[in-house]
Amino acid sequence: RLMRTGARGRWSGIGWCDRVQRLAMTTFIALLRGINVGKSRRVSMEELRSLLSGLGYAEVSTLLNSGNAVFRAAGGTARHHAAAIAQALAAQMQVDVPVIVVASDDLAAIVHENPLTASATDPSRLLVAFAQDAQALGALDRIGALAKPPDQFAIGPRAAYLHCAGGILESKAGKALLGKAGQAVTTRNWATVLKLHGLAQTTSA
Repeated sequence: RLMRTGARGRWSGIGWCDRVQRLAMTTFIALLRGINVGKSRRVSMEELRSLLSGLGYAEVSTLLNSGNAVFRAAGGTARHHAAAIAQALAAQMQVDVPVIVVASDDLAAIVHENPLTASATDPSRLLVAFAQDAQALGALDRIGALAKPPDQFAIGPRAAYLHCAGGILESKAGKALLGKAGQAVTTRNWATVLKLHGLAQTTSA
């Protein structure tokens, strides 16, 4: 509850302190690669939320069953949070998978910078590849040679984009991106990316 104190009418109280503290926090999105595919690397979203909360993250929520989480943190870089989450998954759940973390502002930029939205009418066939650093993103350049028309491939400042016009399973570039060539990144389809963007914006509000 807020209380007015002092001659100048300054406000103090627990509610005000909580509000200031929340404004100082950043919203992040964690993306796990290769979980809940087959019988191995099983992680329920309830377990993932519990793990993230145990690491001290606030306002944790998950989306779908493929390892997508949104959370808020008072400090630290995306790379720092990715390493902490990956380490906790290995130590607490014996699940060793790559984890990519992006800040909500970077996710908004990734959405805005997508050059393929005009030609990709089916969001399930438009993939976004997330990388933790520029080196991993640049390594995807080799996939471009596999993207034969009508497929389209582009690398942006923060992510790579692939439109598999005939379907992902029919695309050599799509298979490569989801296979060994893309093992340092994690991929989500456009529909999921937009849902994560919306969830991140709601969490930040």
